[in-house]
Amino acid sequence: MAFRDGPFENIKVPLVWTAALTVVLAAIGCVLLLISDARAQSSPYQPVRSGVEAVAGPVGGVFAAPVRWFGHASDYVGGYFFAVSENRRLKRELADLQPWRDQAIALKNVNARYEAMLGIRPEPPVAMQTARSISDSRGPFSRARLIDAGSAKGVRIGNPVINEHGLVGRIVGTSPGVSRMLLLTDVASRTPVLVDRTDARALLTGDGSDNPRLEFVRGVGSVQAGDRILSSGDGGGFPRGVPIGVAAKGIDGTWRVKLFSDRGAIDYVRVMLLEDFGQLIGPDDLDAPPLAALGALPEATAAQAAAIADSAARRDAARARNEQTRSDAAAAAAATPSPPAPEPAAPPPGGTE
Repeated sequence: MAFRDGPFENIKVPLVWTAALTVVLAAIGCVLLLISDARAQSSPYQPVRSGVEAVAGPVGGVFAAPVRWFGHASDYVGGYFFAVSENRRLKRELADLQPWRDQAIALKNVNARYEAMLGIRPEPPVAMQTARSISDSRGPFSRARLIDAGSAKGVRIGNPVINEHGLVGRIVGTSPGVSRMLLLTDVASRTPVLVDRTDARALLTGDGSDNPRLEFVRGVGSVQAGDRILSSGDGGGFPRGVPIGVAAKGIDGTWRVKLFSDRGAIDYVRVMLLEDFGQLIGPDDLDAPPLAALGALPEATAAQAAAIADSAARRDAARARNEQTRSDAAAAAAATPSPPAPEPAAPPPGGTE
């Protein structure tokens, strides 16, 4: 017996009202997820958000694969057609950077020895976790992404996220396999920064645009167009000195930051597994005497000594060439005969009485 011949043959399902009710319920759920604070682990919506992100992560990775493959294919074709010009440009850059490379190696070795002699403790390295962006959530206020690394790989809420250009954002939600990354442009993003030129402190505030604002800048005239903006490390949430962008004047008259991370696609990122500065150094290391490393100064290796000698020889040769050029110029100027002095003009034939 068919369904229409049974007792439910007179039942009519209002498809329009059913669809409208479904849309309203979905909108209410989205609003509840948006207004909930993702940074608070005690939020009642945090388990729901984590479950949704855990399910949406693999699905987003599958749908993002064709787009990623198409991007790689277009880059390959473009690189094939412009390979000759790119090769020439790289050769010129390599030739220009070769002398700087030798000087940098020599200076690095000398600087390391000076730091050891003075007992200076360099900044300890921060553990990293590489991840891939698998989903992008954009809206008038929300700027967030999902990455395929979660708490199972050591990612925690508050960890900074960087790419090859600079700071991208921070982690605001985690699940075992997926994490939610809040971008610097999100309205909920607040990052303590400093101006590299003047060391002035400020607060980088996202407002949904591509260029976040600089607020609460300390000092008058401490920011100029083109100044590099770095993370200040205040509060212990971010390491000090992570590049963020350059300052620029907005059309509304406020100072804004052009982010370094916008120079390329945010496909692959690295999560800095930093919770606070206490995990980077032991308490006993803070009580060490200032010149504790003076007695353990390592001797320079043969490669380091050769690099230092080569750099000194280059400087001496350049100085000798400059002195020889100046002496040749002085000798040439001395050997050049001076022009004869002009003869005095003869007096006029008629004298004055």
